[in-house]
Amino acid sequence: MTDTEGRLRVFLVDDHAMFRAGVRAELGAHVDVIGEASTVAEAVSKIAASEPDVVLLDVHMPDGGGRAVLDAMRRSHPHVRFLALSVSDAAEDVIGLIRAGARGYVTKTISPDELAAAIKRVADGDAVFSPRLAGFVLDAFASRPDVPVADPELDQLTNREREVLRLLARGYAYKEIAKELYISIKTVETHVSNVLRKLQMSNRYELSRWAADRRLV
Repeated sequence: MTDTEGRLRVFLVDDHAMFRAGVRAELGAHVDVIGEASTVAEAVSKIAASEPDVVLLDVHMPDGGGRAVLDAMRRSHPHVRFLALSVSDAAEDVIGLIRAGARGYVTKTISPDELAAAIKRVADGDAVFSPRLAGFVLDAFASRPDVPVADPELDQLTNREREVLRLLARGYAYKEIAKELYISIKTVETHVSNVLRKLQMSNRYELSRWAADRRLV
């Protein structure tokens, strides 16, 4: 339910404290951010207690990420609406969260005004997507064969390793990846080393070709 002044009550789930603080500041003029969580367990507990109108939900977090939160909440609190807000714009992430029950999916490049408008639309029952992501959903629910479903090699990678791989394949430098994902350059280097080892490749150029072949870029 909205508060007594008619403002929407929003809950934020993301494992980056700096990002949560930024979103809270940007949305302050539009909605009431009534709580936040950085883990799946914390999110499930606090959402159940506060029953917000809309939950802004990141895809990639430890212990199952946004999908785990949705799976835990959709039966017990079907009236709570979820809007994915993520750095990832990969088809498998978009499709996975929509199938799990999210009402929309936007990327973290969205402007504050656009995000506020998306939250209102989701609260009103509309489905909202960043422009290029809508096609993924249409393809998936039309049972198009070219939509990625499962990939044993890709399944070896953690969610964070996939994020790093995707940005690396787009030509981001390590420093830029670190800034985008709110992690250190050393952590980026560790993730890249792990991806190279798991996929048995020797350099970022091979990784870029591999990612492009799987339409991850």
